[in-house]
Order: sequence, then structure tokens, then C-alpha cells
Amino acid sequence: MQKLLAFLMSKRHWILFVLCELISFVLIYRNNAYQRNMMLTSANVIAGSISSLSGAVFSYLDLQKVNQELLEHNGILEMEVLRLREQLKELSLDTVNFNPAFPEDTVFALKSAYEFITVRAINNSTTYLNNYITLNKGSADGLRPDMGVVSPHGVVGIVMTVREHYSVVISLLNTKLNISCKVKGTDFSGPLSWKGGDVAYAYLEELPTHAVFEVGDTIVTSGNSAIFPPGIMAGTVDSYSKQRDDNFYSLKVRLATDFYSLSVLCAIRNDAQEEQWKIEQEVMEE
Repeated sequence: MQKLLAFLMSKRHWILFVLCELISFVLIYRNNAYQRNMMLTSANVIAGSISSLSGAVFSYLDLQKVNQELLEHNGILEMEVLRLREQLKELSLDTVNFNPAFPEDTVFALKSAYEFITVRAINNSTTYLNNYITLNKGSADGLRPDMGVVSPHGVVGIVMTVREHYSVVISLLNTKLNISCKVKGTDFSGPLSWKGGDVAYAYLEELPTHAVFEVGDTIVTSGNSAIFPPGIMAGTVDSYSKQRDDNFYSLKVRLATDFYSLSVLCAIRNDAQEEQWKIEQEVMEE
């Protein structure tokens, strides 16, 4: 207490000066309308600047959350567009080649077998010959092995291992993975695989020499497996060459997905997948 009193006594001249200044400002504010308005205006300007600065800081801190939400919504909308596009195409074919033996809702019943589950990549490798992606969802969220995984831009990979809250995807950038694809608008399909090296390119092989295509054509999933529905973007034809036996083409495909920036993805669940594989296995065993 004595030290505090000693400090105040040593600074008594400054304290008196500040007290007099405060009294002067109060008197000026109360007795002069012009000065009062100027003080209020200045105070409002300062308060507005502080509010604007704090708002900008909080907005910047919220950008990551907002961006994440936008990516999730974008992924959902992209998958919905794909679903509607396929339904429209199948409905158009059904309208042109109408067969009373098929119910009107056959097309939509088939397409409804596919369900899209939004997930997020929390770990992703691109520097190895066999790369994998870790997802933030697992069996508790409806994921299971052999589900296709896509980004808003194209094919990503296939779910390999599933635990309750996490899953691991075998990436398209894995030399062990082949995905059945075709040139859009044709019926000729072949395996799309990555050979290592540049992560922007993969190769579509076993395409017959009489297949018609051009550089720049779109490569999509063929739908020949129960993992991916037909028509999902994989990439575009960058160049092509004949394989060793000269009976097939090998197409160099520029991948649509940027594997360096994977974030929000969609896992595709086909409820008819197990039934399809079961009947195919029965036929093969006969």
C-alpha cells in the first residue's frame, strides 16, 4: 500500500494534468454544440473503423468453414446432375423404343440403386507407385468395400478397406487399379490405368483399331462393372498410339481429377452390386 501511495505521489503532476484535461473535455462537450458534434462524429468514425476491422478478421477466420460447405454442396450438386443426366438419357431411349412389357418406372428404379455419400479426403498420397486416400467416414456412415469414389470433376478410385469411422481408397494413381472406361459416344471400352510418373495422365488400353475417336474426346466410365455407373468423367484423350500387337490402341488420357487438391468427394453405393456379382459368379462356376 505504501509503495502504491509513493508511486501516486511521484506521479501527482501527471495525474493532475490528466484530470484537468478530462474536466476540460467534459466542459467543452457540455457547453459547445459544435465541439460536441465533432466529438460524436469522430467517435462514430473510430467505432465504425474498429467494427469494420473486426468484421473483416472474423470473416477471414470463417472462410475455411464457408469454403468447406460450398465444396460439399458443389459435390452433391455435381452428383445430382450426373444422376439426372443419366435418367434423362435412359428415359429418352425408353420413349423412342417404347415396350409395354416394361413398367414406366423401370429406368428410375434402376437408377435409384445408386446412392451418393459425401465424404472428405483427410490423407492422400501421390508420390508412390501405389497411392491411397483416407476418408473421414466409414461403415457407420454407410461405406463399404468396392464402392466407387469420385470428385466433382471425375473418377478418383475405389474403396478398399472400411472401419467404423474411416475408410481407405485405392487411388486411380495406383498401378494395381484398372477401371473400365470408354470413349464417350462409343461402345468400345478398355481398362484405364496409371503407369506411374506424371499424376496428370493415365492410359486407356485394349481399344480396337476400328474404334473411332479423336484427340480431345471425353473418356467416361463404361458401366461394365457394378462399381461405377456409366458416364462418369475420367478425362480427355491427349494422344494415342498402337500397342505392340497393332490390333489395339493405347490412349494417353489427361485425367479430369486434380489429385493434388482432393477435398470433398462422393462415394457411390450400388445396392444391386452384391446381387450382380453373385449371379455372375454362379455363371462362372458352372
